Amino acid sequence: MNAADLRNLALGLPEAEEKSHFGKADFRVKDRIFATLPSEETAVVKLTPEEQQMVVASEPGVFAPVKGGWGQKGWTQVQLSEADRATLESALRMAWRNAAPAGLRKRFTVIERDEFEWGQS
Repeated sequence: MNAADLRNLALGLPEAEEKSHFGKADFRVKDRIFATLPSEETAVVKLTPEEQQMVVASEPGVFAPVKGGWGQKGWTQVQLSEADRATLESALRMAWRNAAPAGLRKRFTVIERDEFEWGQS
């Protein structure tokens, strides 16, 4: 994956928009950052500490905690070239859910469930 892939996946999430944070691209839902693009090679996603532990343990070549206090809060670096589409999409969805307001999160979960059930028919 690359920066363009991340941008397309992030902006495909409900009500996501691209803005800028300290001169770097970020992706927001209702003005809450869920991912940033600090370079063409890496992204940062907003995970919970538990989600971070899970992804780092399962894909250590793809994910690493951000250094310092932000990393302890779950902010996680993604090596884009090491990630496949499903892995990056999953991380972005988790990050989006962690930033989205409850009402929007609930609507999105219903949409996902319907699509999953439809896909299983």
